[in-house]
Amino acid sequence: MNEQQEMNAIQEIRSKVDIVDIVGEYVPLTQKGKNFFGVCPFHDDTNPSMSVSREKQIYRCFSCGASGNVFQFVQDYEHISFKEALRMLADKAGVELKGFSHTKSHSEQDKYYGIYEIAQKYYQNNLQTNYGKKAKEYLAGRKIDDEMIKTFGIGLSLDTTNDLIQLLTKKGYDLNTLNQIGLASYDKDLYNSRIMFPLQDLSGRIVGFSGRRYDGIKENKYVNTKGTPIFQKGNTLYHYFDARESVRKKKSVIVMEGFMAAIRSITIGIDNVVSLMGTAMTKEQAELIKRLSDHVILCFDGDEAGRKATLTNGEELEKMGCEVRVVELSEDLDPDDYILKYGKEEFTRLVKNAVFFSDYKIKSLKRGINLNSDEEIAHYINSVIVETSKINDEIRRELILKTLAKEFDIGYNTLEKRLLVLLEKEKSSPPLETSIPNEKKTIKSNKYTLATLSLLYYMLTNQTARQLFEAGEIFFLTEKQRFLASEIIYYNKIYGTIQIADFYTYLQDKPELLEILKQVLTMDLSDEVEDNVILDYVKVMRENSVNQERKRLQKMMRETFDPLEQAKIAEKIRKLKMGS
Repeated sequence: MNEQQEMNAIQEIRSKVDIVDIVGEYVPLTQKGKNFFGVCPFHDDTNPSMSVSREKQIYRCFSCGASGNVFQFVQDYEHISFKEALRMLADKAGVELKGFSHTKSHSEQDKYYGIYEIAQKYYQNNLQTNYGKKAKEYLAGRKIDDEMIKTFGIGLSLDTTNDLIQLLTKKGYDLNTLNQIGLASYDKDLYNSRIMFPLQDLSGRIVGFSGRRYDGIKENKYVNTKGTPIFQKGNTLYHYFDARESVRKKKSVIVMEGFMAAIRSITIGIDNVVSLMGTAMTKEQAELIKRLSDHVILCFDGDEAGRKATLTNGEELEKMGCEVRVVELSEDLDPDDYILKYGKEEFTRLVKNAVFFSDYKIKSLKRGINLNSDEEIAHYINSVIVETSKINDEIRRELILKTLAKEFDIGYNTLEKRLLVLLEKEKSSPPLETSIPNEKKTIKSNKYTLATLSLLYYMLTNQTARQLFEAGEIFFLTEKQRFLASEIIYYNKIYGTIQIADFYTYLQDKPELLEILKQVLTMDLSDEVEDNVILDYVKVMRENSVNQERKRLQKMMRETFDPLEQAKIAEKIRKLKMGS
């Protein structure tokens, strides 16, 4: 397949997948006019600032400047290469990529994924042999049947020291690699006599395992894959890849501590769930959760550690602009045990009636206070009022204050005055500055930059702008801008038309030009433009060019001591001022 055929194949894939549908799988979108809007997943966005155009098949964020076509979105969201995004979207579009050079893979990471695929099949096969009889009995005792084993790819490592290593070395993989990627330790199998749960990355590829003891031997209950080039625990969420569609449909994501809790929940039909594999949530995991949905339900274990984790992680998610609710489990049970004990209907009821995080915090504040101490009661009431001030719902605020007033026999007006002081204080506090520049405002602050980017945009959409550039009427100041303009002209001559989404892919191997195009795409311009508007931009560009040339000549004048040379330069400056 030659370069032209490859480009045609890429355009075919792009034309068969709608960017609105693809982005909508990751981010909830709301239609406003012709475009769709959602919270940008590429910066700490609390208000929908990303626009997705079905007509142009591009997205752009007016806050952080992120923009591109469907390939770029998938690349950036999934943290994968262009060829991997191409492969994913080709599958969705039903386009075969056989013999396509963009998808040929020779990277070390692809080799690692291949090794893990072999290991996964090996572990799964072990569980179905006579060696797996006791492990399957243990799983059956935990109410994990054959269907669940198949669905979640559960396997078994044997009690020998290096069966897997021998298998992989026979296939040509060296021991250093197997040690590096967490399948071996000191040249021996890392996992022995453990039920194996595969861990996937954001794209659904197996990148690690969690091995659980099942035979009663007193060792660490779980052994997890260490950090490797393709797996970092703090950047991973169990069931993330498979949960996306369910989260999109149900418009919320449930977060749990461990993968067994997630597995149990999925088996009863609650599949919009991910787990942390522990109680500590990293910033990266919080960002991944927010990417899935702004509506988060925390369902951690019912013990003290779980309650603390709920408070800590809920605070972090609220800071990121998520609406957080909490499922409270009784008897210190984890979700797995709770479902087994009380059944599907009761657990489903708890999820449907998950409480607001603010209510959960207020309830938690009361835990452990001495109701015989006026000082502790006062501290509790003040803490509740502080939390109440964060609630943006007047009715809920009033209900909380009335409950406090009745419970502690204190005047409602006293509580309300304290609340109003806090609300007034918050109102008068200056807003926090964001480290992310508002690209749109930055661009508009300079009329020459605005004219430059506008003309580059209209060269993509307007024949007059392209003709003016070819006639030498438009002169871009930087080399990269001139190169981009030339690429636009060349692309238009080759294809006869310019689809911005396809032109974006065309520049894939020219990152310096792609960066300029991203800036251009953040311009909120109408495609319908009069020629006189384009000519006005050309005048501004010419004015800027003249100003730059005048500054250059003036600098030469200051640095020249030859009277004749100074006279020549002065004449050039005069002509510039006269416009000749």
